[in-house]
Amino acid sequence: MSECPCRKELMQRINEASFAVDDAKLFLDTHPCDEEALEYFQKYSRIRREAMKMYAEHYSPLTVDNAMYTCEDTWKWINEPWPWQEGGC
Repeated sequence: MSECPCRKELMQRINEASFAVDDAKLFLDTHPCDEEALEYFQKYSRIRREAMKMYAEHYSPLTVDNAMYTCEDTWKWINEPWPWQEGGC
C-alpha cells in the first residue's frame, strides 16, 4: 500500500464528494438529459468511491460495500474514533 493518508483529510474528501454526488442526484431528478450534470455526477461518484476504498484500506470500511478492501481479519471500529469523531492525522 502507498503512504497512509491523513484520516481527517480523507474523511473531508469523502464528505465533500458525497455532498457533490447527492446534490447532482437531486439536480438530475429534474434535469435527466443534462449531459454536463451527468458527467459531474460520474466524476464525483468516482472520487467518492476511490476515497472510500482508500479509507477502508488504511483505516476501516465506512460501509459494508467497502469491507473487501480492508486488510484486517476483523474490524476495529470500537477501538478507534468513529468517522464522525475527531480522529486526528
